[in-house]
Amino acid sequence: MPPPPPTRLLAQSALADLADVPAISRWVRSGGTRLHVLDYGGDGVPLVVLPGITSPAVTMDFVARELTPLVRPLVVDVRGRGLSDDGGSYGLEEYAEDTEAVVAGLGLHRPVLFGHSMGARIAAVTAVRAKVGLRGTVLGDPPMSGPGRGPYPTPLDAFLDQLAQSRRGTDADEVARSWPRWPRREQELRARWLASCDTEAVTATHRGFESEDFFDWWPSVPGPTALLYGADSPVVTTEGAAEAARLLPSAVLAEIPDAGHMLFWDNPPAALKALREALRPMPA
Repeated sequence: MPPPPPTRLLAQSALADLADVPAISRWVRSGGTRLHVLDYGGDGVPLVVLPGITSPAVTMDFVARELTPLVRPLVVDVRGRGLSDDGGSYGLEEYAEDTEAVVAGLGLHRPVLFGHSMGARIAAVTAVRAKVGLRGTVLGDPPMSGPGRGPYPTPLDAFLDQLAQSRRGTDADEVARSWPRWPRREQELRARWLASCDTEAVTATHRGFESEDFFDWWPSVPGPTALLYGADSPVVTTEGAAEAARLLPSAVLAEIPDAGHMLFWDNPPAALKALREALRPMPA
């Protein structure tokens, strides 16, 4: 019987992408899990960046490098993605423990947390747990699905199909069929790096989108916090944004025009402008 196919792959061409990234690889242990972090350096306030469900750290390079005049970005390969180890569990509190390990392990003094999608949920939970000191949080289009709230808009099969494509070998043209608006470099990076995402990590996280309720945590997120969402996002709908504003009136909400769930990939100038505006009062 042939061996089962690997659940994670990383080609030399993907590793070579790191040569073009103006960041240093750093490593942290969270229990027995080794986590990889891209540290962009500088003297600014640390900004810990937590990407989405199938976004290894390198895929947010185009965001991080635009923020270096303002902050010191550190982009995390969340467990089960990129160069980080697989994790035994993929619940929000386990992800939050990893984030706390990054802050403590790298000696970061009161960083800001910025997360997109899955990462936004992780940022919220980390802030509420209050195990590490933070200056604030910025949440980008957090999944608001959960018990009694309907399914996550993108079905699991869509993610699994894309993972299968990446492992058999894909390219930017094929990625563009799913994400036609993305900048070409970002399509190329996704084609090379998606196979580094573990199937169980994606499956368990997607399951969590529907079994763990963001709104159980959101009203307790300490300020300052900001929530960015796409005007055309199926993940944070108009109704969801209104509920978020009602449950946490102190939060700053900003709608990104002409953008769906993938804010920075859909409309980079507007999303980056909104993120900078959210961050400026936090590094005080």
